Amino acid sequence: MKYIHFFTLTFLISNLALAQNTPVERDVKINQFVYGTLLQPKEATDHLVIIIPGSGPTDRNGNQQLTRNNSLRLLAEELTASGIATFRYDKRVLTLLKKRALEEEKLRFDDFIEDAVAAVHYFRERNRYKNIYIIGHSQGSLVGMVAAQQSKVTGYISLAGAGQTIDQAILSQIALQMPDLTDTAQEAFTQLKEKGKVKNYSPALSSIFRPESQPFMASWMQYIPTEEIKKLQNPILIISGTNDIQVDTKEAEALKKAKPDATLVLIENMNHVLRIIEGKDGLENTKSYNDPKRPISKELVNAITDFITK
Repeated sequence: MKYIHFFTLTFLISNLALAQNTPVERDVKINQFVYGTLLQPKEATDHLVIIIPGSGPTDRNGNQQLTRNNSLRLLAEELTASGIATFRYDKRVLTLLKKRALEEEKLRFDDFIEDAVAAVHYFRERNRYKNIYIIGHSQGSLVGMVAAQQSKVTGYISLAGAGQTIDQAILSQIALQMPDLTDTAQEAFTQLKEKGKVKNYSPALSSIFRPESQPFMASWMQYIPTEEIKKLQNPILIISGTNDIQVDTKEAEALKKAKPDATLVLIENMNHVLRIIEGKDGLENTKSYNDPKRPISKELVNAITDFITK
């Protein structure tokens, strides 16, 4: 009987300890476009990180319709386990798709900046967190960079962000994959930048220059990451992975060159969805985009935690 009482007591104590360490999770509606999840450590914290997702109809967890890796959810959970509150949200385009209200021709890059600023203002107005940081992943890096200029944040973190404009990034990819179309694409981008629209382009480039997407692309092209980062006066952390098949580490190095006082961290073998991929196995890298159980880089979590808490 004594043994039964002992094991019962041990079980209760263990569950109590677990409950005390479990973060508080709740859904938060910032406005009609921004819906997300707030993860709050059980113990009060002065630090909040707002995580901005990358391109496409990406949800708060870092997933799209054909990819499910939970990269941003895992990042949020790891940071919260380290004592940092996190807020991550669905992209506006995904919210509009769910409401069957997406009018692609009306979408602008500034809409995403507006959403990030709204999230910062929401938490700043409630005066719950002394220090608010922005983490922008991929496309979200540029979104967060500009949002940090327009709102009161303590620091900014670029995660797998580009250093060049979107048109130059696409042209670099075309030069590698379809070199014969490079000049045609360059001319189309020039027209789009100068006139806001383009009519003559190769059918092979229709996915880039669809009439419905041209206004968004034109608005995105106006922002030069290496110029925008210079405008920030906050502490800056730039992170990139050496096994990222979407964004080369040269992009992070360009941002660092533009802002010499920023901290640059290159994580060996980390890919675009924050996983460590040993070697150059392209198949393993691609498979990780649909492997939500695979852990994210510990070095990444440590780098962000150290930047925020120290």
